[in-house]
Amino acid sequence: MSDRMDRRRFLLTGTAALGASLLAGCGRDEAPASTAAAASAGVDDTPRRGGRLRLGIIDGDQAGNLDVHKPSSTGSIIRGFALYSKLWEWTPDMTPALALAEEAEVSPDATHWTLRLKPGLEFHHGKTISADDVVFSILRLTDPELASPYAGLVSAVDRSRVVKLDERTVRVHFKEGRGFVPLPDTWVNFGGIVPTDYHPVTNPVGAGPYRLKEFLPGRRSLFVRFDNYFKPGQPYADEVEIIDFKDQTSRLAALQNGQIDLANAISPEHVPLLERDPRASVLVSETYGWQSFDMNLSKPPFDDIRVRQAFRLLVDREDLVKRALNGQGRIANDLYSPQDPAFNRDIPQRRQDIEQARALLKAAGQENLTVDLIASAAGTNAALVFAEQARRVGVTLNVKKVDAATFGSPQRLQWPISTGGTLGQSFLSTALHIDAPSAVSNKTQFYDGRFGQLFAQALAQPDLALRRPLIHEAQQIQHERGGLLIWGFANTLDGISRRVGGAEAEHSHFPTWRFEKLWLRAGA
Repeated sequence: MSDRMDRRRFLLTGTAALGASLLAGCGRDEAPASTAAAASAGVDDTPRRGGRLRLGIIDGDQAGNLDVHKPSSTGSIIRGFALYSKLWEWTPDMTPALALAEEAEVSPDATHWTLRLKPGLEFHHGKTISADDVVFSILRLTDPELASPYAGLVSAVDRSRVVKLDERTVRVHFKEGRGFVPLPDTWVNFGGIVPTDYHPVTNPVGAGPYRLKEFLPGRRSLFVRFDNYFKPGQPYADEVEIIDFKDQTSRLAALQNGQIDLANAISPEHVPLLERDPRASVLVSETYGWQSFDMNLSKPPFDDIRVRQAFRLLVDREDLVKRALNGQGRIANDLYSPQDPAFNRDIPQRRQDIEQARALLKAAGQENLTVDLIASAAGTNAALVFAEQARRVGVTLNVKKVDAATFGSPQRLQWPISTGGTLGQSFLSTALHIDAPSAVSNKTQFYDGRFGQLFAQALAQPDLALRRPLIHEAQQIQHERGGLLIWGFANTLDGISRRVGGAEAEHSHFPTWRFEKLWLRAGA
């Protein structure tokens, strides 16, 4: 194998290694918090089998589903972590690592990927996983009739050229011979591999750590251990039960009363309550998930670069992290994906500069600007803090909270400024979703000719050393004239019963979703 092919074949290994080095810099060379605490307390932290693990989620959606490629809610996505497996999975650093695939190789020009399954893989109903199932799964995800909102992440796939090479090998080509490096990052999101006889209602079969036993939308779902799971010795629990709650308060009470064992993504204001409770603890994961205010370049006043620059200078990022996140996060610099190995670390951190913000607004003729700031339920607190900050320079932000359905509707493209943010993924996959030329959710309506050129070149460049300067220049453009005011990275806070083992802090959002790793201590 040539050195160049070796770099392409182990592209993922390189990004994972970078994530490991980042973790080492954050003190992750020490024992994970949960393991260290158990050891100091004299608790046997050896994984054991048995019992029912219970996760409480905020969902309560009567229309919730089990569709691997078209989940209807966050609860549906979480259930998918129990039920389905993928060619890749997220590492604790939010980089993709091989899972069902034993090999993934990108061509020198990135116009196709060759994917090979591990041998002897099995679905819940006993069928051997084959190349036919991989082909079926990618075609189903990208099927226009299914209309998955996540199909856009892999829209570059040429559906007519997804080719089975042998029983375990598939080659995926891209439209018009375009290069597409981030296939692992984009397909891993909603890329569960399912059998050719799959149906989300009548035959919801996957290859995940647990098989479905019962599903009551809006109430609960019950899964039983899959003994032929591809990770030897896992999972540990006999059953996993996912219970739907309508609100954070009732779920917290259920955790404290022992009715559930896990509560993912708890509210920051609930942290002190759990810190004082001997029955549970809070697992803090410093993620790359970001919070933003999205300025629409197609709408005044944000069609003027001076106004965008002023808003980025008037914001007090430390104050937002302290008040909107209750201190559970870190400031950001209007750029996403700091964990990406190609991230531009030479761009100075933008700091609050009230006088410069005033001067820019005056030059733009917007000294007494008034504008509506549309906020989601999750973003309302941040919006109110930002509105308070903006008044210091004469800007009036009228915060208007909207429901989830409205916030996700096409109306979002018409708002001048709104709250935003998403999971922390790699630069290329995030841009494909947020602000690249063909982004599936471009609220900022950011279209820059030079940025588009650089992005297209980066998509087609498998060599990290050659891709890095392209992304560096692209990020410089985003930082100078883009529409994202990314003010902070939010921690993921999970409430965990003392009887649960295997949960460890990550740089991802998934510690309580990794059902194959979690187990119950003796006597639970």
